[in-house]
Amino acid sequence: MGISERRACKVIGQQRSTQRYRANPKADQPALRADIIRLATKYGRYGYRRVTALLRNSGWRVNHKRVERIWRQEGLKVPKRQPKRGRLWLNDGSCVRLRPTHRNHVWSYDFVMDRTHDGKPIKILTLIDEYSRHCLALEVDRSIKSDDVLHSLSNQFLIYGIPEHIRSDNGPEFTAKAVRGWLERIGVKTAFIEPGSPWENGYNESFNGKLRDELLNGEIFYTIKEAKVMIENWRNEYNTLRPHSSLDYKPPAPEAIEPLTAAPFWFTSARENTTVILT
Repeated sequence: MGISERRACKVIGQQRSTQRYRANPKADQPALRADIIRLATKYGRYGYRRVTALLRNSGWRVNHKRVERIWRQEGLKVPKRQPKRGRLWLNDGSCVRLRPTHRNHVWSYDFVMDRTHDGKPIKILTLIDEYSRHCLALEVDRSIKSDDVLHSLSNQFLIYGIPEHIRSDNGPEFTAKAVRGWLERIGVKTAFIEPGSPWENGYNESFNGKLRDELLNGEIFYTIKEAKVMIENWRNEYNTLRPHSSLDYKPPAPEAIEPLTAAPFWFTSARENTTVILT
């Protein structure tokens, strides 16, 4: 003896319309699916939200829910990271003492270490604007000393202007008398974090994690020249293409670098100890 559709749906708690629903995929579904797979393959550490932002930037009119459905259907996943250890917080409940409020308010720099295929070290100086998340420079070499740090800073000051503060750990390249004295002469305040407290330099540490996760862990460099080219290409992609969650999934510098504006009209060159006039 059969049972009616109405009674069967009532017993299992489903709407009758579910028994007649037929999926009607859009005509652009295959092309969208192919683009999602292509982007997921190219940017292996991006989730579906960043892939959605990239699709929108390329002209697709699609929301993240549709991308997520296709993402799950294709079994796409981002490998999980190892859980982070606990942090020690300041008395005010914040792990960042000086929070940036505008461009050129606070810059921060740090080092990231890697190796070429032959086991020789690679040292990378990372320099970012904490407010805009713009990666200002990635200096790559076998060894980077305080003189090299000064040279890099002087170049970036000419391009982007002089920041009000610059944050770093207590490494010898940053605490050197030559570095601190030169920064003081041109009016840049140094913000050194507490020893053993890398979370106080959280903006730069977060950037370093992205650099390692999205590039260094997945590439083998055979020469220092190859490392310089690939790391600089990644920097350009990070600034102009990579969606940033804290910037409403927009890249830090999508089109061009802002012109020099608020820098003082003079500063002393780090290497040559001469006065440079900015016009």
